[in-house]
Amino acid sequence: MHRNVRHGRIGWVRPARVVSDDDRGLLVWIAQDSPVAHEVNQAGVTMRAVPFADWVTPTYRLAQGRWNGPPLLKFLPAGAAHSVWWFRDAHGRFSHWYVNLEEPGVRWDDGPVAGVDVVDQDLDVVVRPDLSWEWKDEDEFVERLAFPEYYWVTDEKAVRAEGERVIALAEAGEFPFDGAWTDFAPPPEWGVPDKLPAGWDRPPVR
Repeated sequence: MHRNVRHGRIGWVRPARVVSDDDRGLLVWIAQDSPVAHEVNQAGVTMRAVPFADWVTPTYRLAQGRWNGPPLLKFLPAGAAHSVWWFRDAHGRFSHWYVNLEEPGVRWDDGPVAGVDVVDQDLDVVVRPDLSWEWKDEDEFVERLAFPEYYWVTDEKAVRAEGERVIALAEAGEFPFDGAWTDFAPPPEWGVPDKLPAGWDRPPVR
C-alpha cells in the first residue's frame, strides 16, 4: 500500500506491485484502474477541488474508487525526500518524469498487507524526456503555506532545496533520469487488484 498521510490522517491509498527493492530504493508499479481510496470532505470533494481555507474546516472520510490515471512506475530512493514517477501516454509509451517532493517514506508490514507511508509536500517538478523541467503545483504549495496551523509542510526552504537538488540530477541526465526503466512493461499475469485488501486503512505510522 502506497499511502499519503496528512497530520496523522490518510490522504490517499494506492495498491502497488513491488518491482524491485534494494539499496537504491523501492520501485513499485501501480496499474491503471486499480482500486484506490482518497480523502474527501463532508461534501464529497477532494482537497484540490476547494480552496485550502475551506478544506480545513469540515469533517473528512475516505472514499473508495478506481485509479483513472495512467499506469505508473514509482521509485522511492532510500532515505530521500522525494519520489520519481514515470508517466506514460495513451499508447503506453513513456512521456515524462514527475518528481513528487515528500518526506522520506516510512515502511510498515502487518504480514498479509504491507506498505509505505509518505507525507506529500505538494510542490513537484515535471521533467521531460529532453531533460527540460518546470515546477508544478507551486500555487497550491504557496496557498497552503499561509495556513501553518493546518499545513503539514513546516520548512518551505527544505522542500525547495530538495527540488533543486533533484533538478540538478535531471539536468545532468543522471540516474534515475538516464533512461532507466523508461521501457518497463509489467508481466501480463500481474493484472489489476479487484479491491483494496483488508488492513489497507490501518493507522498511519507517521
